[in-house]
Amino acid sequence: MGSTPLGWAARNGHEEVVKMLLARDNIDPNKPDNRGRTPLWWATLNGHEGVVKMLLGRDDTNPNQPDEYDRTPLWLAVSEGHQGVVKMLLERHDTNPNQPDEHNRTPLRLAVSDGHEGVVKMLLEQSDTNPNCFDWYGKTPLWLAAFKGHEGLVKMLLGREDTDPDTPGPRGDWTPLMVSAWQGHEGVVKLLLEQDGVNPNKLDDLNKTALWCAVFSGHEGVVKALLARDDVSINTPCGYHQMLSYAAYNGHEGVVKLLLHRDGVGASGPGGVGKPPLLWAAQNGHKQLVKVLLGLDIDPDCADECGRTPLSKAAENGHEEVVKILLGWDNVNPDKPDKDGQRPLWWAARNGYEGVVRLLLAKEGVSINKPNRYGQTPISIAARYDHVGVTSLLHPLADVARRTT
Repeated sequence: MGSTPLGWAARNGHEEVVKMLLARDNIDPNKPDNRGRTPLWWATLNGHEGVVKMLLGRDDTNPNQPDEYDRTPLWLAVSEGHQGVVKMLLERHDTNPNQPDEHNRTPLRLAVSDGHEGVVKMLLEQSDTNPNCFDWYGKTPLWLAAFKGHEGLVKMLLGREDTDPDTPGPRGDWTPLMVSAWQGHEGVVKLLLEQDGVNPNKLDDLNKTALWCAVFSGHEGVVKALLARDDVSINTPCGYHQMLSYAAYNGHEGVVKLLLHRDGVGASGPGGVGKPPLLWAAQNGHKQLVKVLLGLDIDPDCADECGRTPLSKAAENGHEEVVKILLGWDNVNPDKPDKDGQRPLWWAARNGYEGVVRLLLAKEGVSINKPNRYGQTPISIAARYDHVGVTSLLHPLADVARRTT
């Protein structure tokens, strides 16, 4: 592999041999092997501090000579967590703290990724260390620390006056605040919100904000921290009701309550995605959230663009508890058809939910034989899909209804 005697001695930490070889006039301390690995490279990789000290004590040793993957001795020392070696390398004034590898990962970026606070501190103490460098994927050290929730590292990075706290990263132009909100790192969010250069209402390329990120992921603490700021707007291009709908869809009850506590907002409007929040909550069986939303002054029969009500959606998906809650609420129409004439009983029968069918049949005003626009009645659709239990429940009632008619 083209390794020299000095290379082998440095690699294995043989200090006496290294000392003897360096005393010769014809020794090149920078001669690499076939993969560009110098004696300093090997000593650094394996953490042989004594050997590193001897090599760096020579003025002709190059501390920045990279291997075939552009990894310098400092890069390796950071990668392996050899804090003592990092210190020695940085004490050499000609060591470049910003030299990246082939993927444009600098030593600082690497130390942040691995959570090495001691190494990050040493690097940031170097005035020529760039805290805003981008790697191959467009991530800055601060963005990465925010993503991983390393509060200590975020605090260190923000302690540098030249750190940009609002530089977007690789995922749809998400800033450190957005990505920490998405991940639910409440402490990091609070640190970033204290920075003058952070815009809490900054939009990504899909018009989403940090608040949207926290709401969608259901991180109550982060939502609370953001809403505590008077300058955090809920009237973003993505829409307040869309955020509320996403929270309802995912069953984030606490988040929904926080959003509803903002003055001048309500839960009766459409969600910006075609469905009101109550409908989303009912569809996905979030019974506690359904109770919360019903407690507000909203229409319990609010429908989507297809005319589907919360009861219809709950019946379709077999959420018995939600159906029971809705049927016990005033002003809920248990027989409201959608645009295709399909009522809650039809949907429950279609999918074979016997418990829901029983609840609906016990409610006055529920039609047994009303067909949809295609002529399908609850019993005919249940029979078509071979739901024997539902068919048995409906058959005698349907027969009585026909004779009465």
